[in-house]
Amino acid sequence: MLQVSYIRENRDEVLQRLSVKNFKLLHLIDEVLLLDDKRRQTQNQLDNLSAEANAIAKEIGELMKKGDKEQADILKNKTQESKETIKVFLDALNTVEQELYNSLVLIPNLPHSSVPKGIMAEDNETVLELGNKPILLEGALPHWELATRYDLIDFELGVKIAGAGFPVYKGKGAKLQRALINFFLDEAEKAGYREMQPPVVVNEASGFGTGQLPDKEGQMYHIGVDGLYLIPTAEVPVTNLYRDIILKEQELPIKNTAYTPCFRREAGSYGAHVRGLNRLHQFDKVEIVQIVHPEQSYTVLEAMSVYVQSLLQKLELPYRVLRLCGGDMSFASALTYDMEVWSAAQARWLEVSSVSNFETFQSNRLKLRFKDSLDGKNKLAHTLNGSALALPRIVAALLENNQTEKGIRIPDALVPYTRFEWID
Repeated sequence: MLQVSYIRENRDEVLQRLSVKNFKLLHLIDEVLLLDDKRRQTQNQLDNLSAEANAIAKEIGELMKKGDKEQADILKNKTQESKETIKVFLDALNTVEQELYNSLVLIPNLPHSSVPKGIMAEDNETVLELGNKPILLEGALPHWELATRYDLIDFELGVKIAGAGFPVYKGKGAKLQRALINFFLDEAEKAGYREMQPPVVVNEASGFGTGQLPDKEGQMYHIGVDGLYLIPTAEVPVTNLYRDIILKEQELPIKNTAYTPCFRREAGSYGAHVRGLNRLHQFDKVEIVQIVHPEQSYTVLEAMSVYVQSLLQKLELPYRVLRLCGGDMSFASALTYDMEVWSAAQARWLEVSSVSNFETFQSNRLKLRFKDSLDGKNKLAHTLNGSALALPRIVAALLENNQTEKGIRIPDALVPYTRFEWID
């Protein structure tokens, strides 16, 4: 959530940067400023009334000491009238604060100055491309056919149990999943991340804190009876561990990692591009989350991008890094890098990671602050997160890119985890 003080001091810049995100409700900026003016005026009137009431109360005390009960009673009547007026202004203040809040939560984060203009994925900027695209044998199969041939994943069985988008992993397919999870967690630990095991359901306050609510409410599975949501990513519970917390500056940076299943409704998704593992309602992912000093967040973002790339390199997958354009960014992000791997049998790029800096957008919602060691003031921290990595499309690329006449080769880095070199 943006800070009203920043909007007031930088109105024109805010409007310009929001236009890069193709935000259509720019009128909300002036609406916020008008509501904040009204809030300030109401607060000032309330403060004046409260000061007047306190002065009268003090005067009544003095009169009672002097024994002037008659004059004291007159002032008491005036005090009662003042209390009723104060209540009216308190109600007015609560109303305008709620209206201000309702407008603020509809405004997305401001994009970083390096974010390119654009509307859709085709407008994203390619930062780098690394690795050689494999040349497959004649008659190479897409991963969903390989999964059936080698009895790795049963998509139809998942439909019977839950519905489309909930696959059942079997045999070496299940072991490959577990191997990837353990590999990613071990690599994160080596990189200084502390492993956490959070809940996979969150309350509304948690969803709001990281920006999923109200923006992506329709994409989250809601447990209506309990008012809980299945998590779309471990980012939500892990970042919310620090909601309403004031950290010491020396505690920064905080680096956490977590493996969780993730749940996304993906409403409206259909067509050939969602076949097999390309888009699921339930999938596994290892997430990395950092809470850092504002002066370090963009250095940390670059380091997180390099770290995710190192995982793809160890898995021997050709990949590219994209800087997302304004129209393709999330509601809460200030700058996002997407990592995509080459899916050889499908001849297309598949997104496997997003690494984002949210600056103070999430921390303002979370009331996540740190005490500055220089001036002793509480300041908003910066939050970042990244997929390291999401499994389904990694598995798809591994199966497709490594198929041979002998079978499917397992990358060397994974063999200690799978304990087999081939799927045959």
